[in-house]
Amino acid sequence: MGLIAPGASQRGGLYRPSLMNTHETRLKKVKFRAWHRGFREADLILGPFADRYAATLSVAQLDAFEALMEEADQDLYEWIVERTPTPPEFDGEIMKMIKQFRFEAYEARGADHGG
Repeated sequence: MGLIAPGASQRGGLYRPSLMNTHETRLKKVKFRAWHRGFREADLILGPFADRYAATLSVAQLDAFEALMEEADQDLYEWIVERTPTPPEFDGEIMKMIKQFRFEAYEARGADHGG
């Protein structure tokens, strides 16, 4: 075994390989963006969705989620709540998961809690 920096352990050390952090960093950014869109209604759907599912999404699914979050807040919200049709290029697996998540959260709140 090579030299170990002072204060570092043999398992993780002070310096973890950058590839190990890349996915974790991406997940943190995705979650932050999902919670801080600037449109509260969208935040309250996308933030909890990201918290629940981001860590389990494949790279392709994460790409699709990030692409959705590049769209205008009002448009994205309208698609999620189905006030306007979702454009075909965004009407994939992730959008379906978000819509299902919203429906389940809405149902769980019940009539006397905003549902």
